Amino acid sequence: MNRSVAKVIRYSVVAAALLFPAYYALAQDAASLETQLTAKYKLVKLGEDSTGVAVIEAGTVLNIKKGGILSYPTSNARPFASTYKDGTMHSPAATKIPGWIPHASSVPGQVSDTKFLTVGEKVYPTRIEIQEKDSKVAVFIIECDSCNGVQDPSFRRAQVVFQFPKGYLANADAGQVSDLIEQVLSVDTGGDSSQQQQGQQGQDAQQQGQDAQGQPAQQQQDAAPAQPAQPPPTIQLGQTTDQVVAIMGQPDKIVDLKTKQIYVYKDLKVTFVKGKVSDVE
Repeated sequence: MNRSVAKVIRYSVVAAALLFPAYYALAQDAASLETQLTAKYKLVKLGEDSTGVAVIEAGTVLNIKKGGILSYPTSNARPFASTYKDGTMHSPAATKIPGWIPHASSVPGQVSDTKFLTVGEKVYPTRIEIQEKDSKVAVFIIECDSCNGVQDPSFRRAQVVFQFPKGYLANADAGQVSDLIEQVLSVDTGGDSSQQQQGQQGQDAQQQGQDAQGQPAQQQQDAAPAQPAQPPPTIQLGQTTDQVVAIMGQPDKIVDLKTKQIYVYKDLKVTFVKGKVSDVE
């Protein structure tokens, strides 16, 4: 072996020895953060029974606080990501979804069988991924049909990617990361089945003339002050899609004209230009 080749090999070995600890430390940091987050957000354990997908062990129940999270059938194991960045939810681009048919918010088919999850809906986390190189944290979720009181479980899935500033995750802990996650997916403190059962028992007791503590329901009604009438929902020019969805709920249809979007409700059409209300019909 000549000296020049030996020299190249020696430098290559030294460079690898210097770089390996850095990559190893990076992987350790990502794994550590992921471990912290999965300790805070218990992942649901899924299995199958005669009806299909089944919950083997419940996870942390999360409440959806932002609209615009696109969900897919349970057969789609890795759904397209809805990205939360700078306080705004960005749904997957329609042109990137195979089989997408415009003019509808939910279209039967393959991957195009999409539906926006509604604000207030309850979900379970199924997986958390740390993408430190891209400064992203991906949270995979599935509908908690029993929490939502659904008669026919659908177990629709979604993926929410939280975009952080470049390099932020290198020194972040679970508390800092969850501060951003909580803006979209907040922990439901009353989401377990025993509390739901107690709530149902309380409703049944009231129907029979008593409240959950055995007091006559009529007395409770008489003591309760009259609630003032709620003002009608108001849509204003300049509001964002998230603000409109929070007021009106998810639209019946979405017309995507590239330069603008039209959200179609039962008796209302809202036109957005660059993500803000420009016209209401």
